[in-house]
Amino acid sequence: MRRGLTPLRPAAAAAAALLSVPALLLASAPAHAAGYRYWSYWDGAAAGGWQYAQVGPSMARPADGSVQGFRFAVSADAAAQAAQPRTPADFTAVCAATPAAEGRKRIAVVVDFGVPADAPAGEAPPQDAPRTACAQVAPDASAAEALAAVAKPLRYDGSALLCAISGYPRQGCGEQIAQEPDPAAAPTGKPAAAEPEAGADGSGWTGPLAGGAVLAAVAGAAVWQSRRRSR
Repeated sequence: MRRGLTPLRPAAAAAAALLSVPALLLASAPAHAAGYRYWSYWDGAAAGGWQYAQVGPSMARPADGSVQGFRFAVSADAAAQAAQPRTPADFTAVCAATPAAEGRKRIAVVVDFGVPADAPAGEAPPQDAPRTACAQVAPDASAAEALAAVAKPLRYDGSALLCAISGYPRQGCGEQIAQEPDPAAAPTGKPAAAEPEAGADGSGWTGPLAGGAVLAAVAGAAVWQSRRRSR
């Protein structure tokens, strides 16, 4: 044994082992992300890319020759992880057959109904591939007006949140759902936090954290008993 190190007594060793269990439980607990099922709104960027829109479609006033995209999906985080439309933002490809008209502007609209896995229960995307259309609208028209010109019926909630395009989905609007972690995702190197659950005392915590508190109490009792025996 190295000098300066004192062996733990059996009770203290048991206490140390018990005290380490909560950390192990926390590290092994699965992570659950809060996701939302909704229509995201995108601006066409250079080289056919997409940028998440900074304002809603009713506030945006896209210029003539721009591309506006809409994608229905389940996303954990709107800004960082929202699913983009699955077709390039290409104005020429969408509006080449629509001649320019005086006093009007042309907006290429891409509507991606998403994949079956993201559809609400009992529904399915109207089509597999994204739908494209060239909206010819007034110079001051919003992105919402351009969308309405080519993809009715639209449905909004009381807060003006876009809920449905071309009648899809029939029900629901940006509802929160639970997402299971992707088993193929690369590990982050950080311990996974346990998901909070409602406790009987209203504290909101049970499971690994409550179990850790019980184990810590048992460990403390073991140390106290050991001290009594040594007196």
